[in-house]
Amino acid sequence: MLSASGCPSQPSGDGGLTTFASGGAESAEDGEEGGAASCGDGIVDFGEQCDLGPENSENGQCTPACQIADCGDGYLHVGFEECDDANVLNTDDCVAGCKLADCGDGFVQAGVEQCDDGNDDETDGCTSACTSASCGDGVIQAGEQCDDGNPVDTDECPSTCQLAYCGDGFIQQDSLEQCDDGNTIDSDACTSVCKPAKCGDGVIQEGVEQCDDGNLVDTDACTAACTINVCGDGVVHEGVEQCDDGNMLDDDGCTSDCTALCANPGGGELTAENGTNMNVLYCYSAEDSLQKRAQKACESHFGVGQCCVILNGYNGQQYGQCGADGGPGSIHWHWDAHPDEHCKPFYVPGDVVSPGWCGLILGSFTD
Repeated sequence: MLSASGCPSQPSGDGGLTTFASGGAESAEDGEEGGAASCGDGIVDFGEQCDLGPENSENGQCTPACQIADCGDGYLHVGFEECDDANVLNTDDCVAGCKLADCGDGFVQAGVEQCDDGNDDETDGCTSACTSASCGDGVIQAGEQCDDGNPVDTDECPSTCQLAYCGDGFIQQDSLEQCDDGNTIDSDACTSVCKPAKCGDGVIQEGVEQCDDGNLVDTDACTAACTINVCGDGVVHEGVEQCDDGNMLDDDGCTSDCTALCANPGGGELTAENGTNMNVLYCYSAEDSLQKRAQKACESHFGVGQCCVILNGYNGQQYGQCGADGGPGSIHWHWDAHPDEHCKPFYVPGDVVSPGWCGLILGSFTD
């Protein structure tokens, strides 16, 4: 057995009972404890890396376990470590190298960071605030054309982070867009220029229009209602139809194939000779006044739209070619018989009178 000093004890002469030598000897059991290695005794024993005695400390270079301070030992070595949580986890608040977790250290701190790519580049998938990049965060990422940091869809950068354009499905404020249905189809309710489809825009709206020639002219192949101009629709197709009274009757002045029986097509359902001895018929309606009939008779002679009331005619009222001042070709219509016996015979309403003063009565359009 080793003594406290490390030397063998000497046996006494009392019948073989083992005792320690004089000078404060202890029992054999106590002696073995006294000779064991002890961390903190200032002696580096087997299994110890260091022993500074009372200078061993939790924050010094030699720990209370007589081990050289090292990252991961659970002791904070002041001046060398920021933290030491005695584990190898990099998702808590103390990461590899015994550094305090921080955005940009390359480790995602659980419950605190969404990502951590170890850089402060705002344009990659992880922002400098360690949040996952997304449309609307105010930073233009790969694949984004814009990012204004808001979810508004009506400004220049909608919630898709693609620059606003006609056809993106969002009506942009302060722009020329009046609609936006998310496509560039011209034949639906919103055209490819983001304008509401309408008759006359030159595009046939499916299911709504039969035609659309880009104008609102009624007399061409496509009417102002965007319907195909056909005989019987009440609209005269210039160069194709002579008349169109809106029906398919044959004996009303305009036949069922839109051929005119009267010189003023569409003037009415009744016909009469216009009194010029030219065998020209005009159309009128039963409810027309004599003055209205006179106008229609005049139009049958000079053309629809070419016959006007010539004001201040001699002693009464006359119809004639617009701008002709009652000259050659005038068809006179007087309110009553010619006054003051200025001309004989007296004229009566409906008389067709030859040109000039006191013209001859050629006939009557009221026959």
